[in-house]
Amino acid sequence: MLLDLQKDIIYGPVHSRRLGRSLGINLLPSARKTCPFNCVYCQYGWTEIHRTEKIGNVLFPSVEDVRKALIKALTALKKPPSYITFSGNGEPTLHPHFGQMVKEVTVTRNELAPEAATAILSNSALIPRNDIREAILNLDVRIMKLDCGTPKMFRRYNQPCAGVDLEDITEGLAEMPCVTIQTLVSSGKSGNLDVRNIKEWIKRIKKIRPVLVQLYTLDRDYPDKDLRPASNGDLNHIKKQAEKAGIAIEIYENRTRSSP
Repeated sequence: MLLDLQKDIIYGPVHSRRLGRSLGINLLPSARKTCPFNCVYCQYGWTEIHRTEKIGNVLFPSVEDVRKALIKALTALKKPPSYITFSGNGEPTLHPHFGQMVKEVTVTRNELAPEAATAILSNSALIPRNDIREAILNLDVRIMKLDCGTPKMFRRYNQPCAGVDLEDITEGLAEMPCVTIQTLVSSGKSGNLDVRNIKEWIKRIKKIRPVLVQLYTLDRDYPDKDLRPASNGDLNHIKKQAEKAGIAIEIYENRTRSSP
């Protein structure tokens, strides 16, 4: 069953495989998934608002609403979260005042939960923009998506909206220091588990020079039924190839299927 969209600005803390106890911030509308991608594996289902510009009458929460919601959530917690994470119902960097959001959240974190790190889970679609890179650099942890190595696979697997280009994303990520790359690998007719794609993906990762790659597979339901989780053997095979190329990589093994 696909996950319901987040109804509130602040949600959690949730227990993430990659971030531990994380308090989520949703900068996007609660009624519709808003994203430049329409990934075949998204746990929230298909994208309703699929663009990066001219979003029109989409109702984003204000900076003040986010600040108040975060203060209320942190004040109510008995124990501060490990992370305060921009994520939510799509791509958080779509918010028209994303840079200001980062500043206000950082100030609130410093006052109420200095032990918590600020983080983002982003699909990297807007990373070619200077203002987005500058804002993300003010966060403690930058986890950025790169699932594909070839433009053809990128168009089929992530299904970007018009104007989003894999080469531009690669160049933008390469300009970001201390970035973590997150990659979801899946098999099946609609999957990205393809020899040439993985080879080209490794080349892009080498160019980006991340501090770490987090490699994982399907763990929740997904809208495209021609997908299957990659096996633990598949994940470990990719890990070995990446390590031969000098890439630091960590895998999150499939918890529902055993390796062949």
